[in-house]
Order: sequence, then structure tokens, then C-alpha cells
Amino acid sequence: MDVRIEESWKKELAQEFEKPYFERLTEFVRQEYNSGTPIYPPAKLIFNAFDHCPFDDVKVVILGQDPYHGVGQANGLCFSVNKGVAFPPSLLNIFKEVAADTGAPIPTDGDLSRWSNQGVLLLNATLTVRAASAGSHQNKGWEQFTDEVIRVLADKRSNLVFILWGSYAQKKGSFIDRSRHLVLTSPHPSPLSAYHGFFGNHHFTRTNEYLISHGKEPIEW
Repeated sequence: MDVRIEESWKKELAQEFEKPYFERLTEFVRQEYNSGTPIYPPAKLIFNAFDHCPFDDVKVVILGQDPYHGVGQANGLCFSVNKGVAFPPSLLNIFKEVAADTGAPIPTDGDLSRWSNQGVLLLNATLTVRAASAGSHQNKGWEQFTDEVIRVLADKRSNLVFILWGSYAQKKGSFIDRSRHLVLTSPHPSPLSAYHGFFGNHHFTRTNEYLISHGKEPIEW
């Protein structure tokens, strides 16, 4: 199957694209986009996280769950929104922690492509969603696909940083070899849990300290 995804990822995931579950997933997603109901992100941005961050350039993985399901929010990068879109609560809390941790000012826009262009793979577990219907594309095959993305990175690369916020992300990344990679965990940045251990987790400085210690350029958060 010819999937429109960045070439290095197409090579690494070639076998996955030929599996029956992925064919079923592709047919489901195609039908959803043709249904007349808005589906997010725009179809051309489904694999945006990969297009911004080729396989060999990945230094950090941040794992989200679903794309945003509001109008104009989702852009294919987890937690990210386009310029001009109001910050969702979780993203604002992420920026607050970045500011407290690194001293960087809270940015004027929520477009995190500036992170992904530095080697941060902003990966949602599910890559599409129906408008105003959180979780509507879960259990259709995306989770199996993104499990394989994490697995191929964990197996073929060394000294990556995996940032897992919340129990869902932590369970999904439970198989990552901690002796080979840095795995950072904390509660989720959502308003429901941010004050129970997300704020003050220092994940951004800890990430950069680890990258520098392994001869890699730190991320400009």
C-alpha cells in the first residue's frame, strides 16, 4: 500500500502498511473523511508528525492520545494547534511548565512544529477523530500502528527520550527499555491532573540534560 508519509518512515514501517489491520484502518478512515462529517486533522496532515521529524532525526517522543476534535485545532502534532488558535488547557499548562522549568517565555502561538523540526516526534496514539466526538476513532487500528512506531524507535535507536504524561501514555510505553532510553513520566497536563505532579516535573530540562550527556543538541523549548 502506498502511504503518503515521509520517506524514512515509509521504509521503516513498510511491513506495517501491508498488514490486514492497516488495510481495514485505511478503508475506515477513507469512509470517515467521505462521510460529510468533519474529521480532524485535515487528511493531508494525518502523518504530519512524521513529515516534520524523519526517523533518524528523532531525539524525543512526546505521546498524546487523540487529536483535538474542535474546529481548526488539530494539525497532526500532539498537543499542538495552529497559529491564531486559542491554547487548549493542556497546552497552556505545558507552556507554563516550560516557562517555570527553563525560563523561556510562554509563546504567542501554539504551533509546536518548532519542536518537531528539532527532533521531537509529537505522536498521538490515534491519528484521526470525528468532530466533537472525542475517542471516536479509537480501537480501529491506529493504536496498533502507533505501538509499532514506538517499538521501531525503541529497538533501532538509542538514547532517545520518551515523555509519557498520564496513565494512558505510560501504559502504551511500558515496554520501552529503560536501560537504553530515558523514559520520563508524570501526571497529564490537563487541568484535572496538572497540579498532582505535572507541574514541577522538570521534564524539559531533564530531557536536555540527557541529550547533552549523549552528545546531542538540546531542544529549544
